[in-house]
Amino acid sequence: MFKPELSVWEKAMGWRKRQMVECQINEVSNKIRNDTLDEVAKEFDKMTGDTAASFAVFVRNMKR
Repeated sequence: MFKPELSVWEKAMGWRKRQMVECQINEVSNKIRNDTLDEVAKEFDKMTGDTAASFAVFVRNMKR
């Protein structure tokens, strides 16, 4: 089947659309990541001791 060559503008529009979709996916994956890290930090908060508190802070600092 004949497939015409895309113009420069068509290529740019396809690139921008992909960029927008990737950005939306990154936002969703970052939210999931941050929520998971927060759950882990909450579990460390339930533990006693300075080491557990340090781990909770470390995990919270991993958020994006």
